[in-house]
Amino acid sequence: MMLKDPSVKYAAFPPVKLDDRRWPNRTITQPPIWMSTDLRDGNQALFEPMNLERKMRMFKTLVNAGFKEIEIAFPSASQTDFDFVRKLIEEKHIPDDVTIEVLAPAREALIRRTFEALKGARRAIVHIYNATSRPFREIVFGMSKPEVISMAVSAVKLVRQLCEENPETEWMLEYSPETFTATELDFALEVCNAVTDAWGATPDNKIILNLPTTVEMATPNVYADQIEWMHRNLAKRDSILISLHPHNDRGTAVAAAELGIMAGADRVEGCLFSNGERTGNVDLVTLALNLYTQGVAPNLDFSDINAVARDFEYCTQLPIHPRHPYVGDLVFTAFSGSHQDAIKKGFAQLQSGAHWNLPYLPIDPADLGRSYESVIRINSQSGKGGIAYLLEHEYGIVMPRRLQVEFSGVVQRYTDEHGGEMEAADIWGLFSRTYLETSSPLAYVEHHLFEEGKAQGIRLTVRKDGQTQVLTGQGNGPIDAAVHALRQVGVSLQVRSYEERSMGSSGDGGDAKACAFMEVMQPGGERECYGVGIDSNIVTASLRALISGANRL
Repeated sequence: MMLKDPSVKYAAFPPVKLDDRRWPNRTITQPPIWMSTDLRDGNQALFEPMNLERKMRMFKTLVNAGFKEIEIAFPSASQTDFDFVRKLIEEKHIPDDVTIEVLAPAREALIRRTFEALKGARRAIVHIYNATSRPFREIVFGMSKPEVISMAVSAVKLVRQLCEENPETEWMLEYSPETFTATELDFALEVCNAVTDAWGATPDNKIILNLPTTVEMATPNVYADQIEWMHRNLAKRDSILISLHPHNDRGTAVAAAELGIMAGADRVEGCLFSNGERTGNVDLVTLALNLYTQGVAPNLDFSDINAVARDFEYCTQLPIHPRHPYVGDLVFTAFSGSHQDAIKKGFAQLQSGAHWNLPYLPIDPADLGRSYESVIRINSQSGKGGIAYLLEHEYGIVMPRRLQVEFSGVVQRYTDEHGGEMEAADIWGLFSRTYLETSSPLAYVEHHLFEEGKAQGIRLTVRKDGQTQVLTGQGNGPIDAAVHALRQVGVSLQVRSYEERSMGSSGDGGDAKACAFMEVMQPGGERECYGVGIDSNIVTASLRALISGANRL
């Protein structure tokens, strides 16, 4: 079934007449003022709003993350919100450098109730709003344009009066023309200028004008045009902070906020991880870390992103999607074989002090308190690069490239048969069973080397089919001598290549182990494969690798 013809029901949003727009040529060089509305807009969107205990935990999480402006409640809307504001003030939970904010509609009784909740606060922002767009004017409220302006101005004058009656608090006003993006720009400008005048805004007593995408209605560039038009046309611009409050109805809130900052905005309101009404508010974590990856300090601390995520999930009782930018459980995880190979090569060439430039990783997981353990995980889609990375990173096994190819086939067959995901321990277990197990038909027991003229001699003790046998052989070195010795038990092979690497140590090097990789083949080249041996003695490791290869042949 196809969607109906949209042109019958929906009309394209009209563009803004701004032929000399400047925002496309700008970049963001400093962070905006951040304002978290998790405890208000985010909270009112929850199926089960936060109780006082969860609100307090969320407040502390926001403070610890570095937010200096926090919209804590809608105190005229519920007793729980009112009580929370009183608790923060009376019990002195608000740090000196944090300003609390509360929301109230442009209605006298609710504004007075809001000031009751704020009594005794050291510093507070009173945020009032009324809807300004034509559908709300005509359909919802049945108000004319002058009546809408009068409602906003009357509310601002009341707020100013109540602020003057409570001089113990340092007050600031925020005004939102709700449904700004659907409001005619010239009328939005008229309302905002009237409100600015009513507040008596000056460069030392600024007003916050919040210009929200109450419902996201157009592409982000249209919002940027609207913001730039307001930025260039507002009276008393030096006495105004332009704030953005993007919602995510079209899925482009982050882009809208970034372009809005380029267009002249000073401040951004949103929630952690895009909580909020309908599809959510703009995600402040994503915005901040987007800045961080461009070399701009966001002035917010997400260095332990997992702790912030755990607090968020507890307080909101909402899960964070595993693919959520920066914080999702799988965002730093590569299952694809080609991705894993590129990441492995990137880590191998990473230079200390150089700009971060790793394939498929736009940010260093360590900067967010995430380990590298989850960067590469293995399933049926994985390839040799990811497998090699896990064995190297977790167990110190640096496989030769041809062994990577060979073992990836072993892993592929296993995952195809068993399904699911393999963790590092599972990969190591399969590697051990494939290359290192001593329960195979032929097992190394011990060896003794001796000189036989100009040749190297070996007495090699093995266990074959449960029986211990002592074999002797001579050659141009220990491995060649062992190859000759194995012929005594019917094992014929040739060594095609040999590598050995240290697996490291925990301190002085005394417990370092050697890992030997030996590619062997049957005489005539009918078949070839790898054997692997690990031991603190390099010769022993080599002999174990030889016997491992013989068993696999």
